[in-house]
Amino acid sequence: MDYFAINLLRENHAGWSLLRAQHAPLALTFFMVAFTDPNLRNLGRQDLVDVLDDVLFGLRDSMGQDRFPRSAGEYLDDWAEPDKAWLRKFYADGRDEPVYDLTASTEDVIRWVESLRGRDFVPTQSRLSSIFNLLKTLVQGSETDPQARLAELARQRDDIDAQMEQIRAGEIPLMTPPEAVDHFHQLTAQAKDLLSDFREVEANFRKLDRNLREQISRWEGGQGDLLESIFSSQQDISGSLQGRTFQGFWDYLMSPRLRSELHELLERATRIEALSTQKGLHSITSMQKDWLPAVEQTQGTVRQLSAQIRRLLDDKVFLEDKRIMTLIRNIESAALAVRPAPPIGVFAELAHHEVPVKLPFERPLYEPSRQVSINDAVDVAEDLEVDAHALFDQFHVDTHRLESNIDFVLAEAEQATLADVTDAFPLSQGLAEIVSYFQLATDSASAIIDPDAAQTLSWTLPDGSLREATVEKIIFVRPS
Repeated sequence: MDYFAINLLRENHAGWSLLRAQHAPLALTFFMVAFTDPNLRNLGRQDLVDVLDDVLFGLRDSMGQDRFPRSAGEYLDDWAEPDKAWLRKFYADGRDEPVYDLTASTEDVIRWVESLRGRDFVPTQSRLSSIFNLLKTLVQGSETDPQARLAELARQRDDIDAQMEQIRAGEIPLMTPPEAVDHFHQLTAQAKDLLSDFREVEANFRKLDRNLREQISRWEGGQGDLLESIFSSQQDISGSLQGRTFQGFWDYLMSPRLRSELHELLERATRIEALSTQKGLHSITSMQKDWLPAVEQTQGTVRQLSAQIRRLLDDKVFLEDKRIMTLIRNIESAALAVRPAPPIGVFAELAHHEVPVKLPFERPLYEPSRQVSINDAVDVAEDLEVDAHALFDQFHVDTHRLESNIDFVLAEAEQATLADVTDAFPLSQGLAEIVSYFQLATDSASAIIDPDAAQTLSWTLPDGSLREATVEKIIFVRPS
């Protein structure tokens, strides 16, 4: 960055304006108390007014009643103004009062101010290990030579075999207490950084949305060309680089196996003796629970922006159809106006217009229709013994049994897909049983049907043949 770029940030960046503000300590104190310390998002206006009143009361009591003369509501409105943009003010579905949330720039300032306090312990060894692991993953995952990939896997296998032999011999290498503390601080720092990055991810999605809206509003070509320009260049919300990386994180976090493994690792980490004196040790077990609300809100923002783009395109189509109808009405009105006295000479020229000509002998000759004889005689059936059990030989899908299957799987995990349920309890009644699962998911408030994801289910018929069905992904969540 050069001088002009830095000066432009100084004049226009919301975070820089917050640091230059007269009441920056008040604003940052309030933001930490209301948002970052309790890890809350999208707070209502009245809740924030109550929190800010408490902060102002404590400051006025110690610094004087005339120190901060404005009311809490006035401070909130001022900090949410577009020229400051320290808070994002909007209306959420189902809420009558405005909702506030921190902007990505404000959270960057909060993290920077917190880093100015200094740290008693700075992790270095764990960061170096993380750099090596990331570099190895990058290089090995991008290697196209099969022999090089096989050689690396063989080397890893030899290292694992050597470690197993060492453990069998009674030599168990353990991490030293300083190394354990080093890795613990690195873990908590990265988890906090990841949680704070979601606001910036959401801001990036909104920036993509604004760019798409500007492109749609300024487009002067055809509707098909506009759609091709949006989707073929992967500028849509879900197809962008930010959207694909976030979707990968969402899929990773939604995997029941990986979530169970993460929860187990966090629980085992709290039992490490070298970390018993570390502050906030047991709070890391709720790490993934802190991620879920932020990720779900960002995912909801993506769905909302995509729906708004579709509505914007529909409105543009409606306006184009309305314009075409207006032109047609103008043509009809002009034709009616000149009907009593048609103009002399060429009235209108139509390019590429021709009248189709049909020669008489091109038409086929008449061919009479064929008469088909129908035997309408009714044969009277003889009195035979007919087995009527086939009419009643139908099966019934027991939905209570399916609910028990779901509850049994959710007893081991916080959520599970339909594929996880059918793996534990294989399908025995084919498509009818799958339809019943969908009916249970539709009627339940603890189930989600993801139309953008698919899963393949299989079952075996009585004759031994295998059948498969690809359906929308269902996620069952353990009721709170």
